[in-house]
Amino acid sequence: MSQPIWSAPVRYAEVDQQNIVFNAHYLTYCDEASTAYFRAAGLLGFAEGVRLVTSTITWRGSARWGDEVAVTARCTATGRTSVTFAFTITASGRPCCEVSTVYVYADASGVPQPIPDDVRARLRGDQDRDTGAAAG
Repeated sequence: MSQPIWSAPVRYAEVDQQNIVFNAHYLTYCDEASTAYFRAAGLLGFAEGVRLVTSTITWRGSARWGDEVAVTARCTATGRTSVTFAFTITASGRPCCEVSTVYVYADASGVPQPIPDDVRARLRGDQDRDTGAAAG
């Protein structure tokens, strides 16, 4: 999805003494965006079973109080039990960072489980749109 899937104004409580958004809040923005992504894809039930295992942030700039933060989200890879997402975060149109996350699908006890085929197909559709490949 190339359009922002989630956006919000930077709240005063998110800004640190350097007058910029404290770095941990960017992962909260990604969490909000992933929830919006799963909701838009009709996959909230699947989302309840994913566990974050890796996050990597590449910084480009900072958001400040009063900025509008916007996040794009797209699925970039699916494994047997995992899914990788790429997020791009901007602040009032300025680049802030790119974030890559890996989630593992697991049962209630935390044991990794294979991603169901119907879920995989929906997630793969996002990857296929990025590459121009036909879904299927």
